[in-house]
Amino acid sequence: MNQLCSSVWLVDGESVRFFTLPFSTRMTVIRLANGDLWVHSPVRLTDPLRDAIDALGPVRWLIAPNHLHHLFVADWQQAWPNAALWGTREVQEKRPDLRFDGTLGEGEPPWLAEIDQLLFTGSPAMTECVFLHKASRTLIVSDLIENFHPDQLGWLQRPLAKAAGVVSPNGGMPIDWRFSFRGHHDQARAHIEHILAWQPERIVMAHGVLIESNADAFLRRSFRWLRPGPASKSAQEKS
Repeated sequence: MNQLCSSVWLVDGESVRFFTLPFSTRMTVIRLANGDLWVHSPVRLTDPLRDAIDALGPVRWLIAPNHLHHLFVADWQQAWPNAALWGTREVQEKRPDLRFDGTLGEGEPPWLAEIDQLLFTGSPAMTECVFLHKASRTLIVSDLIENFHPDQLGWLQRPLAKAAGVVSPNGGMPIDWRFSFRGHHDQARAHIEHILAWQPERIVMAHGVLIESNADAFLRRSFRWLRPGPASKSAQEKS
């Protein structure tokens, strides 16, 4: 467990295979002002990790930010039965065996005073909830941005990942997800502008190398594929 700042910890979990690539996993733990823990994208639970988490405080919130980040949630629910699980509507439909206590993007969550959030919509392939820890200006994402270190990839995997646009230092949204926003660039662009308005200083993603500074520049470069649509161009021409 690595401490990112006074109230944020990161835990790198084991790699999981997805589309032939070894996806590293990362969990973010935030200790709220009242001492409760907010756990984003739980990794596989081990006895040493459970002891380390218990030393930080009581687990109050478990977060499944999209329909791919749910593999280890059941073990965390069993270990901390009083923790409330929140997930997107898609992950709830995928995992009816889990007990969900709230839906991300529907209503105001109890942690909003300390952690802001945005449901990134517009794609039929994926809806993801992204977060900002306000005190540390840390943007927390799962698959919205992937930034794999080249050394973590094999000789065949590296060019495939590079073509997908997910290799550090030039990571970003995977190309298949990008393509799924066809016809909805305006919606995605509005989400990115919202995130930029948060003024994050760093980016923590579930997969890949952290962005520890100049988060604004990284985001603008990573999402430059969002060209203005016809409606936006017409508005610009009239102004």
